[in-house]
Amino acid sequence: MKKIRSRNTKPELQLRTALWALGHRYRIRSTLEGKPDIIFPRYRLAIFVDGCFWHGCPIHATKPKSNADYWLPKLERNRARDLGVTAKLASEGWRVHRVWEHEIRQDLTAVVRTVLAIIDDVRHCGIIFKTAD
Repeated sequence: MKKIRSRNTKPELQLRTALWALGHRYRIRSTLEGKPDIIFPRYRLAIFVDGCFWHGCPIHATKPKSNADYWLPKLERNRARDLGVTAKLASEGWRVHRVWEHEIRQDLTAVVRTVLAIIDDVRHCGIIFKTAD
């Protein structure tokens, strides 16, 4: 278990690298609820890169073969926590975007386009938030 990363996973690094290469600057450390993987404070956008196993991807999630009495409730708690975090951040005025790791593997360009469309939407609404930086 200690070898399983919660930060800087390969899909997360791929997305961050692609956004950075396009000139979009973001934060990766935050005190926000749920600790988003990528944060655009100016646009109040929080991005989570969810692992298919850990967060219950409807396409790729598998049921644990051993110790199911432990794992099934844990994975269900993860899903419930994700819903709660998304709702809390939304209630605080944040846009929350969740990306499955398989989406990044299959079509990173489409994921980047979606993130950029969200940013563009915020820009065109004229809602830019002042930050302390």
